[in-house]
Amino acid sequence: MDITQARKIVSDFERKPEPNEDDVFMYTEALDYLIRETGNPHYMVRLGGFYYGEKHFDLAEKYYLLADEYNYEEAAACLGYIYYYGRTGEKDYEKAFKYYSRSADLGNPQSAYKVADMYRNGYAVEKDFDKFASIVKGLWNKRSSDGYIQYLTPEIASRMGMIKEHEGKNKDAYDFYKLAKRSLVRRLKDDGFFGNFTIMSMLIDNIHRVHEVSPEEFDFYDLYVLLKTPSSWKIVLFGKEYIITSEQEDGGITVACDGKYYRNISDFITGGTVEDMKLFRVADRIKAVSEVNKEGES
Repeated sequence: MDITQARKIVSDFERKPEPNEDDVFMYTEALDYLIRETGNPHYMVRLGGFYYGEKHFDLAEKYYLLADEYNYEEAAACLGYIYYYGRTGEKDYEKAFKYYSRSADLGNPQSAYKVADMYRNGYAVEKDFDKFASIVKGLWNKRSSDGYIQYLTPEIASRMGMIKEHEGKNKDAYDFYKLAKRSLVRRLKDDGFFGNFTIMSMLIDNIHRVHEVSPEEFDFYDLYVLLKTPSSWKIVLFGKEYIITSEQEDGGITVACDGKYYRNISDFITGGTVEDMKLFRVADRIKAVSEVNKEGES
């Protein structure tokens, strides 16, 4: 392997929606080779990011810390996530605030809204909702001129919705939450990172809290809420009907669909399949999400 071949392996892997074990092995080997041969912190963060997505957080932290030794701004942002969520042990808000702040000061909008969250929640700093709102509104106002902020529409629009809800403006909050959801649906088609599903779950809860969603509006992701009560739902995908059923079991909710069973709603949303198609990949093609009554009719 040489540097050109390693870069091609990395590039090819990152275009594959469902890589296999051999692909993963070659990808991690290629990135490790690039790190050793170039010392470029960009590759350290990419390998750390892969391990973060796989929930191997100790390895993610290792590579983020290596990159941070080069004062690499993105590494500081990633370390903020490690310590904010306690991915390798106890949550450490002091460390999280330090790394997020350093990254935000260097212009990272993702770190900026996480600093805002810390002011909203009072983590490592005194609680200050006005500070939270000021940072988020500042990011929102830059969205038309900054492509990365546009990519972060789900995160920033959802926080704008929180601000409007705090102000008692539920209609405006609903509009922001819906905008965030639409953007996130598009992202999830290509990016099944677990954090994106966490955002979607919270968005659906927020939407149903501020707005009475009518049955005609239900779509695949509304099942985050709809399945919380034992029930059966019919979806239509590419002209075929499928039944999704949730049941109370051992104090939790299990889900069944197309002959497969899932431990909980989250497992179904993130991994549910019909005829080998992952449902979240085709969520925008799912039609007619409707409840099935006890007689089996919609």
